[in-house]
Amino acid sequence: MDGQLGNPCPVTPELLPESAAGELLTLQRAAFLIEARAHHDLDLPPLLETLDQVRAALADPAVTVWGFRDGARIVAAVRVVVRGEVAELGRLVVAPDRQGEGFGTALLLAAEAAAPPAVTGFRLTTGEFSAGPLRLYTRHGYRETHRSPEGEHQLVHLAKVREAR
Repeated sequence: MDGQLGNPCPVTPELLPESAAGELLTLQRAAFLIEARAHHDLDLPPLLETLDQVRAALADPAVTVWGFRDGARIVAAVRVVVRGEVAELGRLVVAPDRQGEGFGTALLLAAEAAAPPAVTGFRLTTGEFSAGPLRLYTRHGYRETHRSPEGEHQLVHLAKVREAR
């Protein structure tokens, strides 16, 4: 449940198969258009990604893609890549009409919980003008480590140490 609106969201995400690539790309583009407007940049990498690239990510054994469905519709998703002791979270997206319902929080927490025991920390990035994502990540213990240039804006790098189980 989302602490602000109290609307229910599914409790358990599902692994998304390669066959979900088209729908995932559509969701990704819809969600990242909001970020593109905030950054005045329509060339954000998630908006330039092709269907073949999304298919490749879903087929890659090193990538895990979690999502929530409402009926047949994917309403939220996140990609996770484990590199040694670090899990990198990316492309965390929620359908614009479903934001504020707790899907982002639920996916973030589920991705962290599903990481292999060897993972000791998490990393992710977002744009400097991504107010909602920055609030979400900070609320869940992510701290800014540095910034790097990304076109006309800065990419904010965040990290979190995994809590002992």
